Amino acid sequence: MSTSARRRSGRRALLLGTVAALALGATACSSSGGDPLGGSSNSAAATAGSTAGGGSGSTVVVGSANFPENVLLGSIYSQALKAKGVKVEEKFNIGSREVLYGQLQNGSLTVLPEYNGALLSYLGAKASTPTTGDVNAALAKTLPASLAILDSSPAEDKDTLSVSQESVDKFQLKTIEDLVAKAGEFTIGGPPEFKTRQEQPLKDVYGLTFKEWKPTGETTANAIKDGSIQVGNVFSTDPKIAQLKLVPLADPKNLFGAQNVTPLVNKAAIGAPAVAALNAVSAKLDTAGLATLMKKVAVDKEDPSAVAKEWLKANGLD
Repeated sequence: MSTSARRRSGRRALLLGTVAALALGATACSSSGGDPLGGSSNSAAATAGSTAGGGSGSTVVVGSANFPENVLLGSIYSQALKAKGVKVEEKFNIGSREVLYGQLQNGSLTVLPEYNGALLSYLGAKASTPTTGDVNAALAKTLPASLAILDSSPAEDKDTLSVSQESVDKFQLKTIEDLVAKAGEFTIGGPPEFKTRQEQPLKDVYGLTFKEWKPTGETTANAIKDGSIQVGNVFSTDPKIAQLKLVPLADPKNLFGAQNVTPLVNKAAIGAPAVAALNAVSAKLDTAGLATLMKKVAVDKEDPSAVAKEWLKANGLD
């Protein structure tokens, strides 16, 4: 299954969402790279401190989906928890959101690296606006009482419409809106489901009608580079963006919305030390940094656990 399909199978502003008596803080952050904790992590840890996990000797089970970035994030979470004395069991590469969500609900998993917008979509709900804050507010209202999100990181792995540097220079492209004058001459590519899901929204939001849609899947970035398509749906942490010198166009109308990396937890199995450790990770993780880590994993073929360990040490979280 492609990364796009996994993210959509279900995938800036500060906010604290309060859910039930054992609620955890659902704090949104500005993707400008500011502090995503906003002073809320202490209160989140305090309310979770009465639960069993992380603070009283029980084991926190960290899971991940079956794609490299999620495994990497799972390893970062796991090692950050261990560094704070939390007993951890790792269950990585499990599968899709459909499987993972059920395991989190029944307590088989305690912590999962999620993408807030994709999770909200999976739950069949919508935010009043596609910003991080409103997405997290909607999640706080939608999640069952047993589950909660912790602080969202500034890091987003989200849809982009990307073009080559040559196209930027030739056509003066900076935003998706700038494609209006040339879309009728451009071929756009992406995962097989991209046309079905985004053709009408691109018309409605930006007035874009492309010459042709091609299902380019995992080869989208290369297709942009070799000119077989002029615009492509590439995810923001894909290392090929830097490797092939592609340019993601700005999305001023928030067509794609927030996709912040956000821990989803089973509240009954996680305590204050674990909450604090995970929120500390979110405070340090940003999109550019995640893209750099993914280059090491996906291009340089380094071990995700070793990459996670190196990142935690560099950020003072080991």
